[in-house]
Amino acid sequence: MKRIVTSMMMGALSLGGVLGGVLGGASNVLAQNEVNDRQRNQQERIGQGVESGSLTAGETAHLEKQETAIHHEVKTERQANGGTLTAQERRQVNRQQNRESGRIYRDKHNAKTQ
Repeated sequence: MKRIVTSMMMGALSLGGVLGGVLGGASNVLAQNEVNDRQRNQQERIGQGVESGSLTAGETAHLEKQETAIHHEVKTERQANGGTLTAQERRQVNRQQNRESGRIYRDKHNAKTQ
């Protein structure tokens, strides 16, 4: 249990470091920070679920896999666009993060416990 929490926290810290990389113009900085902040917040919510026992190992693994996929997509799109996301890509990432947020909530509040 502690190993999972520790590895998740290390993942969240490295995710924050990677996402805090290259920032574009002033108008895009807020949008990038919003994406980064939401990813960081969702990692913290997953970590809290593990610590409290409200997320099982399987639920945690599935949520982490989804978070990784979103992170990889953001990273790839930023590389393709000189370090920024287009408005359309930001909307897409926002929708994905909304769905993931709902999954985190449902998994944390279902009857399954660790």
